Amino acid sequence: MFQVLQNIKSGKLSLEEVPIPSPQEGFVLVKTHASLISAGTEKMLIDLAQKNLIGKAQARPDLVKQILNKAKKEGWLNTFQNVMSKMEKPIPLGYSAAGVVTLSSVEGSLPTADCRLPTGTRVAIAGAGYANHAEINNVPVNLMATIPDNVSFEEAAYTTVASIALQGVRLAKPELGEYVVVSGLGLIGLITVQLLKSNGCKVAGLDFDQSKIDLALSLGLDLGINLSKDDALKNIEHFTGGRLADYTIITAAAKSNQPIELAGEITRRKGQVVVVGSVGMDIPRDVYYKKELEVKISMSYGPGRYDTSYEEGGIDYPYDYVRWTEQRNMEAVLNLISQGKLNVKALTTHKFKFGEALKAYEMIQEQKEPYVGIILEYDVEKEHENVIHLKPTTHHPQPSTKLLTIGFVGAGNYASLHLLPHLKNNKHVKLKGLVTSTGLNAKQKAEKFGFEFCSTDYDSLLNNADINSVFIATRHSTHADYTIKALSAGKNVFVEKPMVISEEELDLLTKTYMESLSRKKIGLMVGLNRRFAPMTQFIGSNLEKNIPKQMMYRVNSGFIPTSTWLHQKNEGGGMLVGEMCHFIDLLMYLCKEKPKKVFASSLRLNNNNFDDADNVTITIEFESGSTGVLCYNTVGDKSASKERLEIYAGGKVIVLDDFRSVEIISNSRRTSKKASNQDKGQKEQIRETVNSFMKNESPIPFEDLVNVMKTIFAAKKSLSSGLPELINPLIIREI
Repeated sequence: MFQVLQNIKSGKLSLEEVPIPSPQEGFVLVKTHASLISAGTEKMLIDLAQKNLIGKAQARPDLVKQILNKAKKEGWLNTFQNVMSKMEKPIPLGYSAAGVVTLSSVEGSLPTADCRLPTGTRVAIAGAGYANHAEINNVPVNLMATIPDNVSFEEAAYTTVASIALQGVRLAKPELGEYVVVSGLGLIGLITVQLLKSNGCKVAGLDFDQSKIDLALSLGLDLGINLSKDDALKNIEHFTGGRLADYTIITAAAKSNQPIELAGEITRRKGQVVVVGSVGMDIPRDVYYKKELEVKISMSYGPGRYDTSYEEGGIDYPYDYVRWTEQRNMEAVLNLISQGKLNVKALTTHKFKFGEALKAYEMIQEQKEPYVGIILEYDVEKEHENVIHLKPTTHHPQPSTKLLTIGFVGAGNYASLHLLPHLKNNKHVKLKGLVTSTGLNAKQKAEKFGFEFCSTDYDSLLNNADINSVFIATRHSTHADYTIKALSAGKNVFVEKPMVISEEELDLLTKTYMESLSRKKIGLMVGLNRRFAPMTQFIGSNLEKNIPKQMMYRVNSGFIPTSTWLHQKNEGGGMLVGEMCHFIDLLMYLCKEKPKKVFASSLRLNNNNFDDADNVTITIEFESGSTGVLCYNTVGDKSASKERLEIYAGGKVIVLDDFRSVEIISNSRRTSKKASNQDKGQKEQIRETVNSFMKNESPIPFEDLVNVMKTIFAAKKSLSSGLPELINPLIIREI
C-alpha cells in the first residue's frame, strides 16, 4: 500500500509503498476511501521538518533540555545516535479520514452499533498515527464511529477536524443568544461558526482573508471582520451593543501573540477565552486581570485524547460520568452532518487522487491559490501486499555455518540503536527479513539496515527456509509466543528481555526448548546485555572465584507513569518482570552461583502516580553463601546516575557507576577505569550471540536464563506474602 510520509531529518515529503499494517487486538483494519488534509496542522509539521538542526532546536527548546540531560548521563556519542535515530523515522501525515472495515479483531461491538464490526462497515476514523493518509489504516475501536447512510465518505472525512471544533465549543458552553467571536476562519473556524449557529448563538468571525470571511458569511456567520482593514474592537462593540463578546474562541494558527491579546480586548468582563488553535500564549496580565477573564485550552477532540488505555486499550469512560468523549464527539458530528445542520461539503475547495497527494502539498507550500478543505480520494479496488521486496533475493538452501541469515521482528528505538547496527556490521550476518506491526516502520528500518524484504506478518519469517535465526524485539507480552513459534520452526532465537512475563509461559517455553534440543542443537539467547559490558568484564577479572560476595545494586530509574504499556498486566508485566531481570542476571553472573532464596519488600506510597512494585528491595541468597540486594526505585531524581553496584569480597571493594566508571579498592590502593560513553554491553552481546548461533549454541546457559525468571517470579510472590520464597533452580546436567 502507499502512504504519505514526512521525514523530519531531511525535510523530504514522499508518497511511499509500505506493507499493510498488522491487525492488532482491539484494532480494526480500514480501507481508506477519503481523507482530509488539515492544511494548518500539517503545514506546521512540514515547516518544522524543513528547518535545519538549529532551527529545529529553536522550535523545540523543551527537547533540547532533555537531550542535554541525557548527554550528561550517557555521553554525547550515545545521545547523538539516539537523537539521529528518532529523527530518521518518517512521520505519517493525516489524522481525519473515512473508509470501510476490511478486518476486525475487536471482540464485542462498536459502541455506535448493536452488532460486531462486519467487513464493509462504513466508519469515520481519527487520530495522528491511526487515521493516516494511507490506503489501509489500523485504527483502535474508540477512534472510529459508524457513518450514517446519507453521509458520504468525503463528508465523513471531516469528522475528526469537526470534533476538534466541537470540543472547543463544548469547553465554552455558550447558551442560546450569547455573543461569540471566532478568531480565525480556517477549516476549524468555519466549522466552529456553524456549530455555534446551530446552538442559537450570535457569531462574529475574525480573519485576514476576505474569501474565508465571505465563505463563513454564506454558512451563517452574522458579522465578518477583516483584520487587515477593520477595527475589531469597534465592530465587536457595535455588534454586541457595547457589551463585548461573552466568549472568544481562538481557532487561528499563529506564532504571534496577537490573537490572545485581541481576545482580551474584545471579550467582556468575566467572559471566557477558549484556545483551540496553536498561538502565542503570553497572556497580557493587565487586561485579563482587570476583566477577570477565564482562559481555557481545548485538548484536541475530547476526553480520552492522549489516554492510551482509552485510545489503544479500548476502555471507554462511563457514559453517565463522561458524556462527551472523543468518540462520542465524532458521533455527534456525523449526526449533525446527517441532519443537514453542519455543511462540510461547502468547505471542500480541492480534491486530489491519492496518487497525486504530493501535488496537494505543493499547492499548500507554495500558496499560489486559496484553499480550505482538501480531500484525497482513494482507489478502493486496488489490491495490497504485506511483503515488500527491497533487493534481489539470495537463497541459502541449507542453514550455513558460515553465514547467519536473520529474520528480525520489532524495530523500535532500542533495537535500532543497540541491536540492528551491530548485526548489520557483522560479516557473518545476512539480514533477510524485517517484520514490524506498522508497515511504515518496517519499510524505513529495512531500507536503513539493508534487509532483503519487509513485512507486517511474522509468519513470513518463520516460513522462510533461508532464515536460520530469528531476533525478537517486540513488546514483552509477545516474547514467549514468538520465541516458542520460532523454536518450533527450528530457528535459533534471540529474544529481548524479559524472556517471558508469567510462570506459565516460562514452563511452556522451557518444555519447547528442551524438546527442540532433543531434535537438534539450537541456540537461544535473551538480551541480558549487562554481563557482556566492558566494565563487567573488568570487574570479573578482578574478582576471586569461589569466595562469598556481598553485592548491593541500586537502580535509580526515575518516574515511570503507571499508564504506560509496561505496567499493563498482559503487555509489559511491570518493571519487576520487564526490567529487573537485567540486574538479577548481573548479580547471578558476577557471583557464579545459583539463586536459593529471595525476599522482597516495597515502598507503601499510597500515590496513584507510582506503582509500589516499581519501588522494591529484593534480597537474594545464593547457593554458596553470596548475597545480593537490588534496590530499584522510581521516586528519585532522574538526573542522578541510574545504576550503582557495590561488591565486597576477599578484602576488596568494587564500585561500578552507571557503566561509565569502575573503582577497585584493595590493600589501601585504588584502581579505576573510566569511559567517555556509557557501554552496557550490547555490541559484545551481539558478537557473542552470532558466534554461538553459528554453531547452533547459546551464549548464556539456558539454566541461567530460566533461573533469572524463577528469581523474579519468586520475588513477586514474596511481595504478596511478605515472606521469603525458596527457589528451585533449573539444573541441566547433560543435553
